[in-house]
Amino acid sequence: MMVFNILTDGFFAALAAIGFGAISDPPLKAFRFIALLAAVGHACRYCLMNFLDFDISSGSLVGAAIIGFGSLWLGKRVRTPMTVLYIPALLPMIPGKFAYNMVFSQIMYLQSLDIPAQRAIYMEMFFSNTMVTCTVVFMLAVGATLPMFIFPKRAYSLTRQKL
Repeated sequence: MMVFNILTDGFFAALAAIGFGAISDPPLKAFRFIALLAAVGHACRYCLMNFLDFDISSGSLVGAAIIGFGSLWLGKRVRTPMTVLYIPALLPMIPGKFAYNMVFSQIMYLQSLDIPAQRAIYMEMFFSNTMVTCTVVFMLAVGATLPMFIFPKRAYSLTRQKL
């Protein structure tokens, strides 16, 4: 059952990444690598969070780093920039539940301006969800761009011909 959950998580992340990739119109040969990167990165975050008790931001950092290094490695095979591969692969990892709850608590706060007790609850929910959302998005950006800073020449040379 545990393996099924991991594979299901990776499968649905791959499907979402293919959809996000279709918006940016990458080469057709890039779609399988986008799906692979999304599946591996998301499944890695799932395993870290559920089996090793990582928090969502640390798990996202590791998953994004795997996607980033994978896009550096696979970008050479597809002859596309890293960003074509890693941006659609990262999008399924954005914490939509927390972002939704952030906006929801803000709306509820504005609707309960006359009730101080409820206002305090919604304000706490807003800041908590905002902190999680912003931290995870930041960690996704750091993890995915890490390979560019470690291997700047290699990241630049992915689409260049050898002379």
